[in-house]
Amino acid sequence: MTAEAVARELGLLKTGRVVTGAQLEAISEPDFDAQVPEIDVYARVSPVHKLRVVSALQKRGHIVAMTGDGVNDAPALKKADIGIAMGITGTDVTKEAAAMILTDDNFASIVAAVEEGRGIFANIKKYLMYLLSSNIGEIALMAGATLLGMPLPLTAVQILYVNLATDGLPALALAVDPPESDLMQRKPRDPRTGIFTRPVIALITAGGLWSGIVNLGIFVWALNSGRTTEQAMSLTFVSLVLIQFFKAYNFRSDTNSVLKRPFANKWLNWAVLWELALLALIVYLPFLQEPFGTFPMSSRDWIIALAVAFTVSPVLEAVKWMERRGWLRQPE
Repeated sequence: MTAEAVARELGLLKTGRVVTGAQLEAISEPDFDAQVPEIDVYARVSPVHKLRVVSALQKRGHIVAMTGDGVNDAPALKKADIGIAMGITGTDVTKEAAAMILTDDNFASIVAAVEEGRGIFANIKKYLMYLLSSNIGEIALMAGATLLGMPLPLTAVQILYVNLATDGLPALALAVDPPESDLMQRKPRDPRTGIFTRPVIALITAGGLWSGIVNLGIFVWALNSGRTTEQAMSLTFVSLVLIQFFKAYNFRSDTNSVLKRPFANKWLNWAVLWELALLALIVYLPFLQEPFGTFPMSSRDWIIALAVAFTVSPVLEAVKWMERRGWLRQPE
């Protein structure tokens, strides 16, 4: 059969079966639903047969893409999860039924489009994880101090700076993060599943609560070590800014370790360096110390703040490890 020979030459047919339209017509609906995973190639099929194949695959939970250029492909294109029409040779009916049109009629463009879409979705997720986790950390810090009857650990100006400057640039850098190396090896995402899956919520919550806990801890420690309230607030402010940077690198993936290509995002690297320079100016320049409520910090203070900030990385790595083990998967 010509279809079988062509499919074998292209590597599409290895262990599966080839079924013609006439053979498909003779198979009952229940039998076909059971056999559809074994069939790799369909030949000489009608529009009804194409629609039947798409429906059978969808019943088994597959995300189905259908390509076509003729009027007879339109029903299956409409039924498929992703209908793809040819932009040059495709008919107007086909283009109207499709969700995607290949303007160059090149099938390789499908792969590029899928990769681009997955990358955009992943970056939106990274952006939201980082910002929401940062906000939870700030809320937990302020609420914890209030509930314990302590002075507020941050001034209004410091909170505003963290929200507008420290969180802003890294978040924008995450929005243009390079795609992960295994992006195209992942299974299609369930279209009914939103951004806030169990792993994402776990990362946001763990990062935010840990940030609030350790920054409140360093504030309490600073007060008990003989520092004034203003000095303790300054140390807490620096620690909070640094922990946001660690979280930004950790949130470059919700599954892969931060150690995998950690500095691949050049925009994030530049954003963090710029924010570190601004932080140093705020801490050491006298005319900025008064409005921001900061004090010059010793090298020991910087080491303490850096060590406290770093602790968020093992926590987030532990959550990712649990996700890779399957402990945080969505229920079927």
